Amino acid sequence: MSSQTLRRIVLACFLALIALGLAWEIWLAPLRPGAWLLSLKVLPLALAIPPIARGTVRTYQWWSMGILLYLCEGLVRVSSDTGPSVPLAALETALAGIAFAAILAYVRSKRRSAPT
Repeated sequence: MSSQTLRRIVLACFLALIALGLAWEIWLAPLRPGAWLLSLKVLPLALAIPPIARGTVRTYQWWSMGILLYLCEGLVRVSSDTGPSVPLAALETALAGIAFAAILAYVRSKRRSAPT
């Protein structure tokens, strides 16, 4: 898979995680009514969009660790929440897992193509 395709996959996953996080914590299944502050968890993802879109390898390296926070949150909430939060948590887990794999593949492809 080309690095351009991998970059687009990561970007799509980040945008989907932002939309999911906002919708989840504001409208679909907030932990408590009026607990919109939890939607701020998407702020780091939003700040990462420009360097991710540019393909900055250092940003991808940092986010190979950062995306694991979203993966862990999804796993914890899929196993502990009830009701409409469960499928949302499963979707977050899937998106974060796909993003993680694409980030690793992107960094690997850039390392392979770098001159030694």
